[in-house]
Amino acid sequence: MSDTAARADLVSDDSADENLDESGRGEPQLVTVPSATRADRLDKVLAGLLPDHSRNRLQGWIESGNVLVNGAPGKIRQTVGPGDELTIWVQPAPDARAFTPEPVEFGVVAESPDWIVVNKPAGLVTHPGAGNWSGTLLNGLLHRYPELAQVARAGIVHRLDKDTSGLMVVARNDIAQTHLVRQLQARSMGREYVALAHGWIAAAGKVDRAIGRDPR
Repeated sequence: MSDTAARADLVSDDSADENLDESGRGEPQLVTVPSATRADRLDKVLAGLLPDHSRNRLQGWIESGNVLVNGAPGKIRQTVGPGDELTIWVQPAPDARAFTPEPVEFGVVAESPDWIVVNKPAGLVTHPGAGNWSGTLLNGLLHRYPELAQVARAGIVHRLDKDTSGLMVVARNDIAQTHLVRQLQARSMGREYVALAHGWIAAAGKVDRAIGRDPR
């Protein structure tokens, strides 16, 4: 099998995601290491066969058991060469599932043909991001209102922090989203926040703590 043929047999992220089973793995791809390939570490050989994926990502597949060498779980530093049979489960990137409908609990306070007012509970992330690619309010909105898949960011025009509960307005179409965003920018849409404090709070003060996002 030529190097070109080997690459052609491997599916892309999109097709792998479509064929995922309940365990999160798609149909395995069977590849014979081409005769022109120099014997080398498994991760390096994989990098040559799958040039569209980073070495770190391929190493993650190996460590998670998604690459077999001649039927046995592969090791990153394992030497493989021409004729070795590789079984590869091509894994989608974490963000590939960011816009997947999922049953997520949240309340609906009011709705119209153009907007929805939802009550986001504390502990629920508003939209997918690093470390939280699923189980977010956005995933829940797509599950309850499939038509929101046609609206940018599933209609979300503002957010609340994970540990903050409260009302959020969601646009049901592009026109409503444009108007809501403009209202937020013009501050013509009012928002109030209520916080529970322990002790007596002065009228003015200074917060001198590490309250920003941890860069790590």
